[in-house]
Amino acid sequence: MHDQFDVTLEDSDLLGEVELTTNLIIAASEADEHLSDDQIDQILGVVPQPRQAG
Repeated sequence: MHDQFDVTLEDSDLLGEVELTTNLIIAASEADEHLSDDQIDQILGVVPQPRQAG
């Protein structure tokens, strides 16, 4: 008999978000002071966009 509640769920987007959050928590717990925006961007892998002349 098939158990309708016996399912494997994997959400790659969610797993990625959990990994990023975990990285931030670890970095914050190891830091002596608040993380700067630049440090957070580096941990999250954010690449700054060049500003365009307006």
